[in-house]
Amino acid sequence: MELKVLSLDDRKKITDLFTDVFTNEPWNDDWSDRKQLDAYITDLTGQSYSLTLGYFEGDRLLGLSMGYIKHWYSGTEYIINEFCVDRHSQGKGIGTAFMKAIESYLSDKEIHQIFLLTDKGVPAYTFYQRNGFTEQIGNVAFAKKF
Repeated sequence: MELKVLSLDDRKKITDLFTDVFTNEPWNDDWSDRKQLDAYITDLTGQSYSLTLGYFEGDRLLGLSMGYIKHWYSGTEYIINEFCVDRHSQGKGIGTAFMKAIESYLSDKEIHQIFLLTDKGVPAYTFYQRNGFTEQIGNVAFAKKF
């Protein structure tokens, strides 16, 4: 397995894995608006502060992490907006190995914190707990739709 930094040049592989994972259970996201999907992938992958990482077995993309680097008072962080593993590879330890590879990569760059959001009640919640993430008590996510 190999960790690689991805860019918009890898858009097709990124889009294919992302849509295959997130348009199926348990997420069932509707990414049928290809223009919106392309803009989202560009937002996460194509900015100067973006950090998109792929976990490969040969040429096959098995894991994807899309996020950005945030310089913060307590140190530099990697904010993960999207993290996924190929649906047919889940439950085989690939996600854990991928996360460890990300942590090693970040540590080499002197980045020692990852921040992310996920839903309770989905397999990702327990995955993150098993991989050493702690729920941040006192933080609240707010949204306003108008």
